[in-house]
Amino acid sequence: MRRLVSIIIFSVVWLSVFSQNGGEKTYKFLNIPTSARITAQGGFNVSHIDGDLSYVNANPAMLTADMHNQFVLSYTNYVSDINLGYAIYARNFEKAGIFSAGIQYLNYGRFYNTNEYGEILGKFNAADYAINVSYSYPLKKFNFGGTFKTIVSDYFEATSFGVAVDLGATYKDTTSLFSAGMVVKNLGFQIKKYTKGVREGLPIDVQLGITKKFKHAPFSLSLTAIDLVNWSLRYESTLRTNYDNGEEKQENFLNKLGHAGDELMRHFVIGADINIKNVFYISLGYNYRRRAELALPNKGKIVGFSAGFGLCLKKFSLEYSYSSYHIAGSVNYVSLKINLDNIMRKN
Repeated sequence: MRRLVSIIIFSVVWLSVFSQNGGEKTYKFLNIPTSARITAQGGFNVSHIDGDLSYVNANPAMLTADMHNQFVLSYTNYVSDINLGYAIYARNFEKAGIFSAGIQYLNYGRFYNTNEYGEILGKFNAADYAINVSYSYPLKKFNFGGTFKTIVSDYFEATSFGVAVDLGATYKDTTSLFSAGMVVKNLGFQIKKYTKGVREGLPIDVQLGITKKFKHAPFSLSLTAIDLVNWSLRYESTLRTNYDNGEEKQENFLNKLGHAGDELMRHFVIGADINIKNVFYISLGYNYRRRAELALPNKGKIVGFSAGFGLCLKKFSLEYSYSSYHIAGSVNYVSLKINLDNIMRKN
């Protein structure tokens, strides 16, 4: 255990050397949550282990043998005409182990191609794609996993191609109903650059999480630490000249802890899951960073909060989540999980 802690600390310090500020990375669509359940829990969760295949994109170490022949399909109309889709299938091979394959896409919609005079020459679509292959290996109470990503970005005349890997680990103690997870995401590089001679970095991230279930109650709590390669996640606009106004007080409810408290809270996402006999669940989440960045002064409402539910039947599960990003808009996810073994099984 001491060796594992040392490796985690070294990884975080080493990756922080290569970290970048917001707006300086490419392929950032890779960090958008891809399922209704994770979205409902605040958008991030690397430690909630319960045989749900939709968590594998968050942490490949969540891939386990009991996900054999599961298929998950998710969709959301993300913002305006932007559509996000995700599909993943898992299969356990008796000798080789458990694998999954998935595809993630973000379609930005249709655009007009015009000349300098505004004359329409045609139309085109812009989209990002990632094809993922994951594998995991169990070792006593631990599970180790990895995902290899092939990334394609097509913006009409600007195209890019890259590769990346996610490396994850989980720990589960069934006696104490405790689990933990760690993942290093998007270690990779561009093979084909958008602009010749300009190579952009990928959105590398280190995440740590813990989940605690309760013996005599049907719910669990999760705490996930994100963006651990960067301490400072605040964006200070050069247009803002007065930092002591009401806006600053509105976005920082930890004023007693000041600037450091606000920075600290931006790294944590809180999630809760109420599971009733594995038939129906309700998930809740709170993302402080999202609220701090997108809530309007004195009009925060429920920005940063999320919620969802799932109906889990024998052959399939239907899931829905709602996440408030801004007073002017929110995101609705729908996920369908199918157990192909149960569908093909003859009664």
